[in-house]
Amino acid sequence: MRSCSWLKRTHYRGGAARRWRLALRQMVDDKKEYSLHGNQKTAIPLVAAVLFLVLLAPGWVLAQDNQKENPMNDPVSYRTVQVDGLSIFYREAGPEDAPPLLLLHGLPSSSRMYEPLFQRLSDRYHLIAPDYPGFGHSDWPDHAKFAYTFDNIATVMEHFTEALGLTHYTLYMQDYGGPVGFRLALAHPERVQSLIVQDAVAHDTGLGENWNRATYEATLRPNLLSLATTRTRHVGNDPQVDRYDPDLWTDEFRFLNQPGQADIQSDLFYDYQSNVASYPKWQEWMRKTQPRLLVLWGKYELSFDDSEPEAFRRDVPQAEVHRVDGGHFALDTAADEIADLVDSFLTGSM
Repeated sequence: MRSCSWLKRTHYRGGAARRWRLALRQMVDDKKEYSLHGNQKTAIPLVAAVLFLVLLAPGWVLAQDNQKENPMNDPVSYRTVQVDGLSIFYREAGPEDAPPLLLLHGLPSSSRMYEPLFQRLSDRYHLIAPDYPGFGHSDWPDHAKFAYTFDNIATVMEHFTEALGLTHYTLYMQDYGGPVGFRLALAHPERVQSLIVQDAVAHDTGLGENWNRATYEATLRPNLLSLATTRTRHVGNDPQVDRYDPDLWTDEFRFLNQPGQADIQSDLFYDYQSNVASYPKWQEWMRKTQPRLLVLWGKYELSFDDSEPEAFRRDVPQAEVHRVDGGHFALDTAADEIADLVDSFLTGSM
């Protein structure tokens, strides 16, 4: 068996494949004087080994390489917990002893917006994403009986973390998650290990008269709750609209048009003025404490001003700021990029 050129044409992939090819080549070279008609005691085991390499190794090789390329993520659990008399829905995945990420969603989304991160990070982080009262699968109490304000939502989320026994976490805040998360951070700074801000604001964005409810209510509701506005929140000014799944906004549009949602979302939207009034406190806290901060900003963002990422950097000069290939809900199109940035930030390897 002087040559096995047909074996050399067998193509395996990845690092494990290279090790198999090297082992096979070495075995052939060492035994190149043997043949079945010569030394059968030695040749038969050699042939058996070669057949194993050819017939069984490819499956083993692919399994080894795929395990590295596509690590097995923990399955997502869909749970509820009673908080302040309300049923709060949340998604949870990842090892309980892994670094915890508390993921706070925006308008008019829910914990569902974080599914792309669950798919990519739950093998090495403990991910918890709740739905606020009035959103997703959590209870929707009548707005006459429950105050839909950011103070109240933040209080429920604070009690939610306590119900789950979360004593420390990284806050991931998108859109409405910003004002909810900053309230949590100022109430319990000892619990916050780092901040990740994705398309959320903590500086005056010049909203001004839009917060005058008496003047603007008639135009607010049809605009805030319309299908066109719901779509624009996702697509922004991205010229490649074919990258976006229309279910993203049609599902949200159906949610916004459920009974009671117009009152809930109008109440909360107009309470955003309380956030603007709180911006100086949040900025002062950041300047004083200099938290570890990652800012992610969709380059097709239309809901907020494009100057906001650098405003965060002025408060926290060591902040990491990245503009990603997406819109207001950047995970729609930039999930791989964002997951890599989050992982690098949290492991301190950037």
